[in-house]
Amino acid sequence: MANLKELRGRIKSVASIAQITRAMEMVASMKLRKVQAKTQAFRPYVDEIRSMISAIAAKVSGEGDVPLFQAREVKAVGFFVVASDRGLCGSYNSNLLFGLKKKADELLAEGKQVKFWVYGRKAYAWLTRRGFAVERFFVEPPLDKADFTAAKMVGQALVDAFTSGAVDDVRLYFTRFQSMIKFVPTDAPFLPIRTIAVGDKAGEKAYAQDFLLEPDATTVFNRLLPRYLETVVFDAMLQSLTSEQASRRMAMKGATDAAVRMQKGLKKVYNRARQENITKELLDIVGGASAVS
Repeated sequence: MANLKELRGRIKSVASIAQITRAMEMVASMKLRKVQAKTQAFRPYVDEIRSMISAIAAKVSGEGDVPLFQAREVKAVGFFVVASDRGLCGSYNSNLLFGLKKKADELLAEGKQVKFWVYGRKAYAWLTRRGFAVERFFVEPPLDKADFTAAKMVGQALVDAFTSGAVDDVRLYFTRFQSMIKFVPTDAPFLPIRTIAVGDKAGEKAYAQDFLLEPDATTVFNRLLPRYLETVVFDAMLQSLTSEQASRRMAMKGATDAAVRMQKGLKKVYNRARQENITKELLDIVGGASAVS
């Protein structure tokens, strides 16, 4: 059994750790409230621009006029990966990256190239250690300070890679926030766009209103389309950041609870050892008194 001095030192160390993790939990909770409010406020904008794009798509002559809708033989797949810059967030990064590796291995087994565009230092370090090709690592601004300008930069890089033929399929790989305790790694298609029907494929909606477009539907559609893609990218970044802060809050709460339990256990051991020492001293005193008498 450890001596009393060592036990006091361990109790003090565990108490200090509990204070640190409790403070980190409070910071993560504060950041989570802010980014969650931002994510929820941004969601109606995502739905509205998607609705607008879908309405105009019905008036576009065909997919041939919008290159971002043209599917081709897939020889190279590009992933835009959103992870965290810092650790101490539980299994957030590991769940995301191991799922990504599984998909990348499947594509490589099919003879396809896999390329990555990365936001988050943890993902960049993880991928480079395993020999994957990272085409671009977005360092500035950091994810927790990223705004719509950063999403525009990412969206433009992904569109350029697709239109230049560097990749034939672009996917977003991020963590979707569903609740405070549930965050799901998500593999979402990005380019070519398959979620919106164009031209004759769009069909007519009974409730759709007729409207005039100047100069023409295709020009307006091609101008609006990059904004839609930037919106999708920014929504993925916000979802990932919300999931990161929620996971960090849970991890720090778990660490704090574990430290408190450990501290209680150490105090029990300390009190038991202290009582044994007192008992031994009393026995020594009684034995000495008996010997003298």
